[in-house]
Formats: sequence, structure tokens, C-alpha cells
Amino acid sequence: MARAVKYGEGREVLIESAVRVVAEKGLRGLTFRAVAERAQVNNSLVAHHFGNREALLSAALEWAVERSIALTRLPDFESEEGFADALLTSIRSSPELQAFQYEMILEARRNPVFRAPVEHLYRRYAEAMQQGLLHLGYDENSEGPSRHAFAALDGLVLQYMAGVEESSIRAGLADLWHGLVARAPRTAAN
Repeated sequence: MARAVKYGEGREVLIESAVRVVAEKGLRGLTFRAVAERAQVNNSLVAHHFGNREALLSAALEWAVERSIALTRLPDFESEEGFADALLTSIRSSPELQAFQYEMILEARRNPVFRAPVEHLYRRYAEAMQQGLLHLGYDENSEGPSRHAFAALDGLVLQYMAGVEESSIRAGLADLWHGLVARAPRTAAN
């Protein structure tokens, strides 16, 4: 049964539903009908907003990245504990965001349509990481360290999603934090 969606909210409800469908069923499970059922709306609304599956997935990837960055507070970390807690809390509270992004990363390997959106995903995370490094005394030109740090975070998040013990992930986050602080041009945080 279709539900009433307030004007201006339909697109976001559909995007969030697409993320959840892919996280639960994989990309093969993503159809306009599955998204509409999840959102409890008529499936013509999906076609109206996105036109095709690729447009829906690209919009969902952009939404998932921005939401994930906001939840992790990646640009705002100032302490080891805050850094680890924010990341782990965001993964625990919204694992579908991570699962969806990993599905899209793998799909980009098979489907060139998604290569640019996935490249954008990595650019956005590197930018957010670079903003976070400013708190540690890195300058605005810290693209290398931000990419390296995000690569480590990406791996730790993937391990967490695969079921590695949280204590191991927390230890990896602590090691990453201490490495970033030790290599900071001037130490602004401990």
C-alpha cells in the first residue's frame, strides 16, 4: 500500500530505500519495484525522479557518501578516542551505508558507468580526511597523507563489515591515529 510522502521528501525517501535494498539484497535485488515497496510508494515515483537505474544508483551513492561523512564526523576529529568512537558508532548505527558503498565500488569494476561516481566517492572521503588532518597540524596541501589515512580507514571499515572483532578495529584506529599524530608537521592534538 502506497503511503503519502510529503512534497520535497520523495526523492530522499527513494534514495534511502535504494541504499537499504542494495545493502540487503545486493545490486541484483535493486529494481524500481523493490525500492518502491521499501519506501511504501508507487513505483512510478521512482521512474519519475530518476528515469533509470543508473541515475538512481549514482544519486544514492552521492547521498550515502555525504551521509557517511556527516555521521563519522571525519572532518572534525580531534582526539584518538573521539576519532575511533565516531567511526565505530557510525558503522554500528548505519551499516547499510557502508555495505551499499562497497557494492558500488565492486560494481564500478564491472560497469564503467559507475567509475566516475566511485572516483568521486574516494575524492570526497580524501577531502574530508584532509579537513580532519588540519586539526592535527597538517596543512591544506596534505593530499598524500589524507589518501593514505583514508585507505587505512577504508580497509578497517571493510574488516569490521566482514565481522572482524571490534577490539581489533579499535586497535587499528588507535595505530592510525598515533601514526597521523607522529607525522603531523606540528602536533595540535594528542
